[in-house]
Amino acid sequence: MAIERSLRPIGRVRLARLARGLLDASTLCAIATVSPGCRAHGNTAYFAWSDRFDLVWLSEPHAKHSSNVRARATVAVAVYDSNQSWGKPDRGIQLFGTAREVVGSAARDAERTYAKRFPGYRESQFSAYRFYRFRPRRLKLFDERALGTGVFVTASVTRGRLAWTRTEIYHGSSEH
Repeated sequence: MAIERSLRPIGRVRLARLARGLLDASTLCAIATVSPGCRAHGNTAYFAWSDRFDLVWLSEPHAKHSSNVRARATVAVAVYDSNQSWGKPDRGIQLFGTAREVVGSAARDAERTYAKRFPGYRESQFSAYRFYRFRPRRLKLFDERALGTGVFVTASVTRGRLAWTRTEIYHGSSEH
């Protein structure tokens, strides 16, 4: 499989529109954390996201991934529609950055963001849970309908604004 780099940038507005659509594609995300012993750990959680592309989720503070976030804030998150079919146009988004448990006004902001996406949340009992905020520094978009087959677009995230970094085209990827 050959990988080609495209030098043609994608504008901020289009990047943001694509990223928002990909984040809206699923209410579940896969969260990857790193343990103090440098072991990978994966967790799935319901998430909401803000206009700044911050993701928030609820978690029990003693859960392995929560402990990992306290020890080492480095986190990667993947969001994709799990109803996709192999061999058909695919789409998803990967985000790379840091996460932490939020308190005070940041926790209230996270709760508002979460409750907006999940209105039934307020009726549930989550007193043992805490909100966590993930702040991406970089994201990778993959949307074959919008970008073409085998096209991955990487963008940096600074203060909620996306900036194109690179486009990679994976030739031969249509064979899955």
